[in-house]
Amino acid sequence: MKAGPYRSCAMLLLAALATGCAAPFPVGPDYRGPSAEAAPPARWQVRWLPQPVPAAAGAPALPAVSAPPAEVRAANGKLLRGWWQQFDDPLLAELIGSAQGASSSLAQAALRIAQARSELSEAQARLLPGADANLAATRSALSFAGPVIIRTLLQAQAQSSWEIDLFGAIARSREGAVARLLAREAQWQDAQVALAAEVGNAYVGLRHCERQLELTEDDARSRAETARLTAITGSAGLEAPSAVALARASAADAANRLSRQRTECEVLLKSLVVLTARDEPALRTQLAPASARLPQPQRFQVDRLPAEVLRQRPDLAALERELAAASADIGKAEAARYPSLSLAGSIGPLRSEAAGLTVNATTWSIGPTLNIPLFDAGRRAANVEAARAAYAAAEAAYRERVRVAVREVEEALLRLADADEREQSAQVASAGYRQAFDAAGVRYRAGLGNLVELEDARRTAVQADTALAELRRDRLLAWISLYRAAGGGWESQPLPVRPSSGASR
Repeated sequence: MKAGPYRSCAMLLLAALATGCAAPFPVGPDYRGPSAEAAPPARWQVRWLPQPVPAAAGAPALPAVSAPPAEVRAANGKLLRGWWQQFDDPLLAELIGSAQGASSSLAQAALRIAQARSELSEAQARLLPGADANLAATRSALSFAGPVIIRTLLQAQAQSSWEIDLFGAIARSREGAVARLLAREAQWQDAQVALAAEVGNAYVGLRHCERQLELTEDDARSRAETARLTAITGSAGLEAPSAVALARASAADAANRLSRQRTECEVLLKSLVVLTARDEPALRTQLAPASARLPQPQRFQVDRLPAEVLRQRPDLAALERELAAASADIGKAEAARYPSLSLAGSIGPLRSEAAGLTVNATTWSIGPTLNIPLFDAGRRAANVEAARAAYAAAEAAYRERVRVAVREVEEALLRLADADEREQSAQVASAGYRQAFDAAGVRYRAGLGNLVELEDARRTAVQADTALAELRRDRLLAWISLYRAAGGGWESQPLPVRPSSGASR
């Protein structure tokens, strides 16, 4: 009868050894992905799409828990670089590369990846036995109302221990560590995409500002010339003093706006210097050849942009991996409520010298230890409930982010379509108002018009030119927003090049 407990323990140990590193009796939920309620909608809700494109069934398919992080990073980096190379401005892609090399946020994200990788290594190491070596030397004295006996003890010992993962606590820890490592990889990619979009917005903003500066300089020169001619005719008595004052005020107003526009461009340039960590004089030299020219992307078949684009958003991938890690935490907390089994052993030589007697021996020991939780006042059960609550919170965060992602994609599509629809009308308006201003100038110089009429025509033409420049800027910003919303670009076939309806400036 006494052999019964030992026989049961031995059988349990043999079952654990037979399964290798796998848990013989895993507890806790096996992760199956987000629930159906967290899936994106089946169709884009964008009014101008000719046919709503259905999405893939279920939630976005993201990297498996065992996907190598290096492969994920390489694929994301390839997609990131490819999208920006589709602009006809190599400097833009070059500046984005410089910004990524100098970004502290990317460096911090990379360090978090290294930390997560170390945590994964620690979790994997727990699946294997551990070994230590001890060396000890002691000298002691013993006296029983007689001579003192001096004893010297020398001992070397190798110890090994192995926790048998009966109920999957260690396996769940490793599962969670892998998921968190992939989440950090996705967060790194999200930071990369966000930084690229930030540099793209700053670059487009600077080029637009340069274009606005050109328009403002042309307007200031025109107003200054009008003020000069009006002052001459006024001194000859051919122009009323009020007209001379109006022309002078108009020229001063243009000079004020020109100074403000120059300052704004300088501020934007310096922000680009900070983002890219480039030397400012060198950056000015690089920017000069294409001053005031907005970069132009290739045209894409946007009406075929698949709803599956949400699959490549790194922020969603990170949240989904955090959800997988939270699921693993439930299993880890659940396994803590069950017995744990460990196997420990030691072996080593021993030398004892006392009272002229020397003893050399070898000691060893081996045996299992079964730890059975009996009473903890509900602590382990509370840990399980806390892990389940954390999982529910992670799923709620994922569900909300899916809704935000859908909104961002659809909003970018709408803004892009709106800019495309309005550009041709804006070009016609700009050309028409410019012709009207030129005609008003001819009439004024011929003495057939008045200065008020000329200034009204000038103001309208400047507003139309400014509106056209802003519309072209907004169209580019919509492309960049779509890039950001799509998680760093997408695969698509370019459209045939359409005849340009106007200059890109």
